[in-house]
Amino acid sequence: MKIAIFGATGRTGRHLVDQALALGHEVVALARNPSAVTTQQDRLKVVAGDVLDPEAVEAAVAGQEAVICAIGPSGTKPNTLASAGTSHIIRAMERHGVRRLICQSAVGVGDSKGQGGPILNWIVLPFFLKHVYADKERQEEAVRGSTLDWIIVRPSRLLDGPATGKWQVSLDGSPVGRGIARADVAAFMLAQLQDDRYLRKAPVIGS
Repeated sequence: MKIAIFGATGRTGRHLVDQALALGHEVVALARNPSAVTTQQDRLKVVAGDVLDPEAVEAAVAGQEAVICAIGPSGTKPNTLASAGTSHIIRAMERHGVRRLICQSAVGVGDSKGQGGPILNWIVLPFFLKHVYADKERQEEAVRGSTLDWIIVRPSRLLDGPATGKWQVSLDGSPVGRGIARADVAAFMLAQLQDDRYLRKAPVIGS
């Protein structure tokens, strides 16, 4: 399958690129700094550009069969990176007839609000991630309002351990597990490219 990956240089995005290639997919990765994509493979094309640039996004999306979005801000200040970038992705997909969108969000967004546990709910979110989560809310609204075949993936606490190949899934916004490796998040997202069981749903995943 031909896939465009946004957020390819992020901590989950790197797993997405490597695993997609290992599965035999052809990958286009949009990156502001192409040298940050250290993987080299014949089936990987790295395009220099910013997700906030509609023309760069359209160039990456054109000719693809699916899109995976794992973009997110690197800081905690007010921003619209996730929502504006995803809106550009959606418009490009609708324009080019690309249907499948797998979008990474987070526990604590949408109907999973308040489900992140006391530390996230009362300390981390209001004092450190308030603006990040506000933009994630806008991002999910954009995805839900699209005409695409979307799946929103909400990982529980992200970990840097090795992949386990195992996960639990919740569809009512409630948390599962105590966390999940980024490598497993990538594997789950890639599995949704051709699986319709969570179509237009927002599964929470944990290990």
